[in-house]
Amino acid sequence: MRHRISFCGSILCVLAALSACGGAPTGAANQDSVPAAPRLANLVFASSQPAPLRPAFEQGITDFAVDVPLGVESTTVTATAVDPAARVDIASVASGTGVASGTVALALGTTEVTVTVTADGGATASYVVRVTRGGELAQQAYLKASNTDAYDFFGSTLALSGDTLAVGAFGEDSKAVGSGGDQSDNTARSAGAVYVFTRSAGVWTQEAYLKASNTDSSDNFGWSVALSGDTLAVGAARETSNAVGSGGDQSDNSAREAGAVYVFTRSAGVWTQEAYLKASNTDSSDIFGSTLALSGDTLAVGAIGEASNAVGSGGDQSDNSAPYAGAVYVFTRSAGVWSQEAYLKASNTDTSDTFGSTLALSGDTLAVGAERESSKAVGSGGDQSDNGVGNAGAVYVFTRSAGVWTQEAYLKASNTEAGDHFGVSVALSGNTLAVGAGREASKAVGSGGDQSDNSARNAGAVYVFTRSAGVWTQEAYLKASNTNAYDFFGSTLALSGDTLAVGAFGEASNAVGSGGDQGDNSAEAAGAAYVFTRSAGVWTQRAYLKASNTDEEDSFGTYVALSGNTLAVGAQGERSNAVGSGGDQSDNSAEEAGAVYVFAPALRGVTVQ
Repeated sequence: MRHRISFCGSILCVLAALSACGGAPTGAANQDSVPAAPRLANLVFASSQPAPLRPAFEQGITDFAVDVPLGVESTTVTATAVDPAARVDIASVASGTGVASGTVALALGTTEVTVTVTADGGATASYVVRVTRGGELAQQAYLKASNTDAYDFFGSTLALSGDTLAVGAFGEDSKAVGSGGDQSDNTARSAGAVYVFTRSAGVWTQEAYLKASNTDSSDNFGWSVALSGDTLAVGAARETSNAVGSGGDQSDNSAREAGAVYVFTRSAGVWTQEAYLKASNTDSSDIFGSTLALSGDTLAVGAIGEASNAVGSGGDQSDNSAPYAGAVYVFTRSAGVWSQEAYLKASNTDTSDTFGSTLALSGDTLAVGAERESSKAVGSGGDQSDNGVGNAGAVYVFTRSAGVWTQEAYLKASNTEAGDHFGVSVALSGNTLAVGAGREASKAVGSGGDQSDNSARNAGAVYVFTRSAGVWTQEAYLKASNTNAYDFFGSTLALSGDTLAVGAFGEASNAVGSGGDQGDNSAEAAGAAYVFTRSAGVWTQRAYLKASNTDEEDSFGTYVALSGNTLAVGAQGERSNAVGSGGDQSDNSAEEAGAVYVFAPALRGVTVQ
């Protein structure tokens, strides 16, 4: 027998010609009369996110597996028999040929779904699909730089796309230029570097070591990274050239901390610099490239130090009367050429608001954080003119139509307070937006707790918003399961469908791995990561993650990146002197070298007969 699989968008279609082995019927008047064998013409597993079967159908295999993301809590199955008179049972319930089963709940871990086809003559064929939902995340990799050194801050930023992971190390010191240069030359202090890793059969290997095309001391190349398929954008927030736009003169160092962005593309495993981007109004201390967001051929760049007093889209860039008001620049690519499409400012631009302090881009929607914005407004669309609450923070949502970007929403926390830094992180997936307030102070625990209790200074919180018909509404208020002062929960976020990862780099427990003792606070600033999933609009914490070598001041959770079932967590303060993948985690001789930990579901084997 030969069987074939095809994908139908988010639905996995298993096209099969299944025939069971059956003996001749007993007691039959005609011994040459063989009952019709049970055969399927179509078998469809439908869930909210696609996932391939393992292994692909081949003759003699009776057990199959499928791995779905943590947020997928149910599936339906439709089995169509060749013989319309055949009986179809799915999960022991008669479903009828060609009729979708009832909802099959998927528990954390593995759920077995059995499909049985019974021919008119009584012969049966049974097939088992083991659906593993990523509830039990296990550490898959411990990654270090190929040239680990003290104060490189490897893991300070991350970007994950499928089986590719980009890691920034803004403190790296080599003088190398471009891809694959000499990593051992440490004559350019804090020039910065980016390391690209790829996964094959669960093993992560470094694919590239990238530097700027104009490497210089203190440029901090790798301060930000963004990845979309085979395109990687890297910010160097303190680069000093006075160039403007795309492809300008990189050798002019007259604009201190103006900032720059470098775009790389991959072909046949080789990364090459495609573009060198600057602001349209380059100026000293603008810190262009401090944040990035990339989606296909669209790149958003934050410049938290930009000083114009312009408002909205396309305003006067030459007015520098509002230091650190911040700005965002949107670039688009056509035929390999990047051009600036938009210059965006807040609707209530003000000095020191740091508009652009974080970015998230999903298609034609862009979320912009301004963590130091000061209005007292609450929720969506409040009074932007009230500046009585310093560093409360805000988020602005823009949408694009025919190349024009327009502000759609002005969002604040449901419990706006001074110093909360709402908007220090944002994550966007379709019509869902998560916003971190890393210094929020309530003592609440879990989802929907008491927001008015401010007894846990800098504990942190996350707010989830959803959009319907262009209107954004707060859906959830999330806290850690072990809320504590100075945990900075929500300082970094990653969102994929109905799964949300939250970093808390100040969390202090001494637990190790997944699901350890959250009550032990003996490892100050060791850090933690939390995974939440949504079902029917309700968010629930599913995982509490720690490093495999938890230690004080490692800041595990400095940055988080999520792609499908895979979560990467940076720990920029980690101190081991290990190199590459799977090295000695116990060596603490390289102060703040940094490390990255990759988590994925622990998958069970597949029975092959």
